[in-house]
Amino acid sequence: MPGRTWAGTTLDDRKALRRAQLVAAGLELLGTEGSAGTSVRAVCRHAKLTERYFYESFTDREELVAAVYEHVGEEARQALVDAVRDAPTPVLRAENAVRAFVELIVDDPRKGRILLLAPLTDPALTRRGLHLLPVFAALVGEQLSHGDETERRMVAVGLVGALSNVFIAYLDGSLKVSRERLVAHCVKLVLGADSH
Repeated sequence: MPGRTWAGTTLDDRKALRRAQLVAAGLELLGTEGSAGTSVRAVCRHAKLTERYFYESFTDREELVAAVYEHVGEEARQALVDAVRDAPTPVLRAENAVRAFVELIVDDPRKGRILLLAPLTDPALTRRGLHLLPVFAALVGEQLSHGDETERRMVAVGLVGALSNVFIAYLDGSLKVSRERLVAHCVKLVLGADSH
């Protein structure tokens, strides 16, 4: 009965809290251990919940992994929207957006691994991983000023692909540069893409 309370909380509140615990555990494991370390049993152990509670919120591991990915993706989308909201010039919008994204994926590398690396390796995300790229490309396209709508869309898709690969190389350690140099390079990419 959803309306009944126990210790001051309703059943729906407790379910939502348990779901949030499972997503947080999934974020930790997927972001540190990768796909191999993110089993239903490991997530339950990390969340300190039984499998019964896991299946109350998710039908299977794939659904949890997708929820974790979408949670981090929404956080990234919101960070980008907030970053450009009050920036008066294209240069400031580019700098703010790149800094916000770098903060998200570098200050908490788990989120960067989930957003950029997990879709390349986790079967639960190999299909879904690409569905956030159009969201980010649309956000980038809104900031571009040159060309018609189709041109801006093509530039945005290419730019998101280029930036993703730079961030992936940075996260996996194959690109060893300072954070400031990473930001400066990405800002230059963004501004260069909008200058044609």
